[in-house]
Amino acid sequence: MGLVRNTSIPVLLVLLCCFCLESDSAADTITSFEPIKDSDYIISNGNAFKLGFFSPVNSTNRYLGIWYNKKSDLPAQWVANRDKPLKDSSGVLTISEDGNLVILNGQKEILWSSNVTNSVVNSSAQLLDSGNLVLRENTTGTTIWESIQHPTDTLFEKVKYSANERTGEKVQLTSWKSPSDPSFGNFSSGIQHRSFFQIFISKDGSPFWRSGPWNTRIFIGIPTDKSVFNNGFSLFVDNQDGTVSLSFSYAADNLFQYVLTTEGNMVKRYWDNEKDDWRIVWNALNSECDHYGTCGAFGSCTSWTSPICSCLPGFEPKNTEEWNRGNWTNGCSRRTPLQCERVNTTGGEASKMDGFLKLKMMKVPDLADSSPALEDNCRQQCLKNCSCIAYAYDIGTGCMSWTRNLIDIQKFSNGGVDLYIRVAYSELDKVGDMKKIVTITVIIGTFFISICTYFLWRWMTKQKARKTKAKEILLFNNGEARQKYHNDNLNQVGVQELPLFNFEKLASATNNFHLSNKLGQGGFGPVYRGELSDGQEIAVKRLSKASGQGLQEFMNEVIVISKLQHRNLVRLLGCCVEGDEKMLIYEYMPNKSLDAFLFDPKKEKLLDWRKRFNIIEGIGRGLLYLHRDSRLRIIHRDLKASNILLDKELNPKISDFGLARIFGGNEDQANTNRVVGTYGYMSPEYAMEGRFSEKSDVFSFGVLLLEIVSGRRNTSFHHDEQCMSLLGFAWKLWNVDNIVALIDPMISEPCFEMEILRCIHIGLLCVQDFAKERPTISVVISMLKSEIVDLPRPKQPAFIEREIALYTESSQSSQSKCSINNVTITVVEGR
Repeated sequence: MGLVRNTSIPVLLVLLCCFCLESDSAADTITSFEPIKDSDYIISNGNAFKLGFFSPVNSTNRYLGIWYNKKSDLPAQWVANRDKPLKDSSGVLTISEDGNLVILNGQKEILWSSNVTNSVVNSSAQLLDSGNLVLRENTTGTTIWESIQHPTDTLFEKVKYSANERTGEKVQLTSWKSPSDPSFGNFSSGIQHRSFFQIFISKDGSPFWRSGPWNTRIFIGIPTDKSVFNNGFSLFVDNQDGTVSLSFSYAADNLFQYVLTTEGNMVKRYWDNEKDDWRIVWNALNSECDHYGTCGAFGSCTSWTSPICSCLPGFEPKNTEEWNRGNWTNGCSRRTPLQCERVNTTGGEASKMDGFLKLKMMKVPDLADSSPALEDNCRQQCLKNCSCIAYAYDIGTGCMSWTRNLIDIQKFSNGGVDLYIRVAYSELDKVGDMKKIVTITVIIGTFFISICTYFLWRWMTKQKARKTKAKEILLFNNGEARQKYHNDNLNQVGVQELPLFNFEKLASATNNFHLSNKLGQGGFGPVYRGELSDGQEIAVKRLSKASGQGLQEFMNEVIVISKLQHRNLVRLLGCCVEGDEKMLIYEYMPNKSLDAFLFDPKKEKLLDWRKRFNIIEGIGRGLLYLHRDSRLRIIHRDLKASNILLDKELNPKISDFGLARIFGGNEDQANTNRVVGTYGYMSPEYAMEGRFSEKSDVFSFGVLLLEIVSGRRNTSFHHDEQCMSLLGFAWKLWNVDNIVALIDPMISEPCFEMEILRCIHIGLLCVQDFAKERPTISVVISMLKSEIVDLPRPKQPAFIEREIALYTESSQSSQSKCSINNVTITVVEGR
């Protein structure tokens, strides 16, 4: 009996091991006996993908999806029950009695099914390392359904675009309705065969974007400088059943994919492990020209010209008035009838032959007809056919010709093919006459330039003398400023090399400072957009005669910024001093200032968390340069949202140095009787006592950081919110452990929550009441980069105890001592 008991223990251990092995082998498989509930999931054998239930951002609905296992915070690549979400966590994925994959709710109702008509009872589903969920017959291993044949909005390896003209069946992508709703959106993308194979993006069934024809290697409707789209694609035609499929493979990185966004854009992106974020390497829609048929029939679109639309040679707008207004949808019509059309209408009257005008590097029109003709015969074949109005030839696609309206034409700077437009002979004469005119113009121009060279030399001599005199005036007027801001440092900077602009040139560039070119208004004066004769865009800050700031602030900004060079500081191009006119000329920032985006309900949507964090980091790097890395130690003293300009990529640049102060080598702080700055951004020691230092800028940076995270101005609070400022509101939420409520709903995503909360923590450290307790900007940057892991607990921000009293006092006072959030003013107070 004891022997039996002893031998049974090893047997039990063996059985237990077998059970464990069987369980492990089933970790990627679903059967009717092993379904998965809402809290469960399966992982592919190589740990690449995970399948389970999830909720999109800002949604409580539950969906079954597949996503990258190691990147659980990424959107699902495939979603099953797109239009029938679960309202609770009762969902179950299992194999039904007829062998189909089904999703059941708590009432055992089928919300989604693989819906295979030839399914078998003995089946199971397995998640593969390719991200494909396959339903197989267990006995033979035959695949009877797979998820990659039913993609959602993502094209990744093994997923194929396909279309069958005989059956009408096709595999295509369909966008999500919104980032929080994966149901079927307005946009779809798939492959179409219109004499040639092309990829289309459609909006509600109408063309929205197209790739141009496939020439066995690339899509010729995509510029070669953006041809990364074509990498890895291969097209296969099954002549037996008529199915055409397009797939791509990218061996370098499995986290490479194409996504059809909710706005109808196709983006190619890969996961950057270093930045722990998606990096977009290609966009289908880069300009308005990329939208299908922007310029109408017989119109051509060029993204770098203004206006972007023009009629093809030999054509003119159908409605000139509408065309000039920018309404190009009516397109263009032929100016002169073709020869065969004239012969038909005049009873056989002889006429000169039509010809072709060559347009280089073009995206060929849609609706082309294919022909086996060789390149030499393509022209003659089109010329013989009166219905043929254009032709093109590509070595991969062969001869292309068009007999219908030419639609969706675009001019490329790289790539494309040569397009030949058929025109009447008289139109060719016009081109010849134009060439003669150009030749004569060149000859006359050369003679004219030779004559003008002498006068130009004399003018330059006078101009040099004028600039020398103007700089002497600048240096003379700046004598007091030099003495005040430390002779040693200012002698290093100087303004001798700063370009001087004349008033007439700036007046011409700004259309005489027309109101339509006005970008904004500050304490210094208005700022205008201008364009120099060479096409360079500039921003001109013009000192207002009514401004509280004058020559001192003007010269201060010239001195401070003339030699500073940093990617996060706005660049000063020059100045103008003529009579009473004093102007500063800067590089032009097309997206204006941060407050124009951050506090605008429509534009703030463009600032997702990644863009906002990039802005925060950029401002920090700019401050670090001013405080530590530049040749001068500079305190900005007026850091605020309206003084942060954004370039075309929304990168931040600190501007407005009229109130900045330069520190000597051994100085840590300074005092002033002249308190300048903006209400809500000034540190308490500066506002109350006139003491400023690097920590004054850190305080302003902290306020700005909290505004960026919350999307609210520091001064936008009222009595009904029981707080007068953003600082008071943030401190209140911090103390009740509800700081999440501070986050702007536009950026509130679970995957970014920890990073956002860390930024709020850093912001509260920056706005502490006592300057010595605030971190330096170098420490702040280390905190933002998580180089400092453990952050100290913040102490009470400045002004909290004074809020109610100050608010009551300011509401009763008829004169404020500080400016509103957008305007900087000066306050003189005794200390």
